Amino acid sequence: MVRHVVLTGGPGAGKTALLHEAERAGLTTSPEVARALLKQPGGMALRANDPLGFADAMLAAHLAEYERFQEVQAPVVFDRGFPDVVGFLEVSGLAVPDDIDRVCRMVRYHGPVLRAPAWREIYRPDSERTQDWNQAAESDRAVTAAWRHYGYVVEDLPLASVSDRLAFLRAQL
Repeated sequence: MVRHVVLTGGPGAGKTALLHEAERAGLTTSPEVARALLKQPGGMALRANDPLGFADAMLAAHLAEYERFQEVQAPVVFDRGFPDVVGFLEVSGLAVPDDIDRVCRMVRYHGPVLRAPAWREIYRPDSERTQDWNQAAESDRAVTAAWRHYGYVVEDLPLASVSDRLAFLRAQL
């Protein structure tokens, strides 16, 4: 049985829109932890001034979300997961600490990992998404490589409407 569906990919590729649509359709969802951290007081400064501290905060938040849904029998759709933290570190030019590597190896998602490919036509920066297009595309490459490094098969979502992407996601269940 599929227990987890993880949405990954670079910023601004439609993951959050798909997550909201999945929630409206009655699926159980877990929001993107990085965006929540960035909205907290000092979150943007933490990412800018202490990317390793930001990575640790993301890992802790991902672990909390993973644990929160351990007893849920229905599939849970996660907006990002542990290997996304590794992709963030890669883009930041930082080594992956042992504790983050260990979590990525030991705490596993059970279900499809669906990548929202970098999609220039829909990409828009905002107050938390400060990367330019090239940085967003590089982030997409880094997080996708991280998921594959940890043994996951990453399948691309179609470059299509949110409703078509939701139908694609549902077909994976």
